[in-house]
Amino acid sequence: MSAHAETLLKQWCDEHDLGVPEFIALFDTTADEVVRKGVNNPTCSERTVRRWRKGQVRPDSLSPDTRRVLKAMTGRNMADLFAPPPLPADPEVPAFNLEHVINMTARDAQDNASATAAASVSDTSLDQFTDDVASLAREYASIPPLEAFRRGRQLQEELQDLRDRTQIPTQQQRLLELTGQTVALLAASAFNLGAFDGARRLARTAHLYGESARFEALQAYADGILAYISYYTGMPGEAVIKAQRAQTYGGLGDVGRRRLLAIEARAHGYLGDVESALRTLRLSEEAESSARDDLHDVVGGEFGFPPERLAMSSSSTALLVHDGEHAEQSAQRALTLHNHRPQDARSAHVLGSASADLAMARLLANDVEGAAAALVAVWDIPADQRVTGILNRAGQIQHFLTQQPFRGAALPRQLREQVEEFTRTASNHQLSSRSALLQLEA
Repeated sequence: MSAHAETLLKQWCDEHDLGVPEFIALFDTTADEVVRKGVNNPTCSERTVRRWRKGQVRPDSLSPDTRRVLKAMTGRNMADLFAPPPLPADPEVPAFNLEHVINMTARDAQDNASATAAASVSDTSLDQFTDDVASLAREYASIPPLEAFRRGRQLQEELQDLRDRTQIPTQQQRLLELTGQTVALLAASAFNLGAFDGARRLARTAHLYGESARFEALQAYADGILAYISYYTGMPGEAVIKAQRAQTYGGLGDVGRRRLLAIEARAHGYLGDVESALRTLRLSEEAESSARDDLHDVVGGEFGFPPERLAMSSSSTALLVHDGEHAEQSAQRALTLHNHRPQDARSAHVLGSASADLAMARLLANDVEGAAAALVAVWDIPADQRVTGILNRAGQIQHFLTQQPFRGAALPRQLREQVEEFTRTASNHQLSSRSALLQLEA
C-alpha cells in the first residue's frame, strides 16, 4: 500500500501507523515544541489532514509555522511531502507488507466512518423540525401571511444549516423534503401578500426541491401555486396547462387532485370555456377514491384542501360562468362549513372570499341589500389578514357596482366606498391583477 499512497505524507503516516486523530495529536505536540506560541500555534482539523494526505494543497499556501511543524515531524521537504511517493529503488523489494496494508486500510475506513458519523445531526432535531413545519402548515390559515412568511423564513434558514451539517443520505432526503415544504409555504405566503414575482420564484424553488427529493406531491403542490399566480396575473391559459401538468404526477391523493381540478376549473371559467369549467368543477367535487399522499393528507393544513375551500372555489368558478344560483349555494356551503370549525381553526381567507362570492352572486340577481348583508363579514376581517383572494374579490365588487343600473344609487355608492376603505387600510395594501370577474356586466 505504501507504494500506492497518494502522497509521501500519506505513505509516512502509514509507515508510522498514524490515523487522522493520531496525526493531529502529534502535530499539536510538535507545534508546542517547535513553534512555542501557545494559543497562536498552528493547528489542523480532520478535514485539513485528509486534504494534506491526498495532496490537495499547495505547499506555498501553508504558513511558515505550519511548514516548520511538518518538517520537524516528518523530516521531509514540503515539495516532496505533498507529491506522490517515489517508487522502490530495488524492484525485488516487496512493494508493501500485507499485514501492514490491512491494518492501515482498517484504520482509514475507521477514520472515514468517524468523519461521516460526526457529519450528522440528531434524529430528535429532525423530528422537531418535522413538527415545526407541520405546525406552520396547520396554523397557516389562522395567522397573518406576513407572520407565516417570517416563521417560514426562519425555518428555511435553520433547515439549510442542518443540510450543511449532515452527510447521512436518509437525513439529507428528509431535510430536502422539509425544506421544500417550507419554501412552498413561503410561496403561498408571498402570493397572499400580493408579491407575485417572489411567489413564482419560491414556487419554482419548491418544485426543484420536490424534484431532487423525488417527492411528486410537493411538485404538484408547487405547480398548483404557479397555476394560481398565472390565473391572478391574467394568464388563464397558462394556468390550465400548469394545473393539468400537476395532475400527471404519480402518488397524488384525492385531496391533492381535488385542489388541482378546482384550480383548473376556475381557469377554464376565466377563459369563457363553460363546458370545460363545469366538467372540471364536477370532477373536483366528485374526486373520492380514498387515495392519500404524504403532503396533502399527512401534513395537511395549508397543503390540504378542506371541503370549505372546495366549496369556496366552486362558487368562484360558478360566478365566472354566470351561474349565480350555483355560486350562491356553494358560497353558503363554504360559510356553513367554516362556521362549524373551532374558532382557532377558522380561515379569514375562506370567510372573506366566500362572503364576497356570496355578495357577487346576489349582485348578479340585482339583490344589492342581500349583497350588503353578505359583505358585513368581510369588513370585520383584520387588516393583516386581507389576503390577495379577498382583496381581488372586493375589487371585483367595487368595479361591478360602477356599472348601470347601480350608478347614483345610495347603497351601491356606500358599498363602493367601503371597499375602497377596506383595501386602503389593508396592512399589505395590495391590488391583484384584473380577472375575468371584472368584466361581468349587470
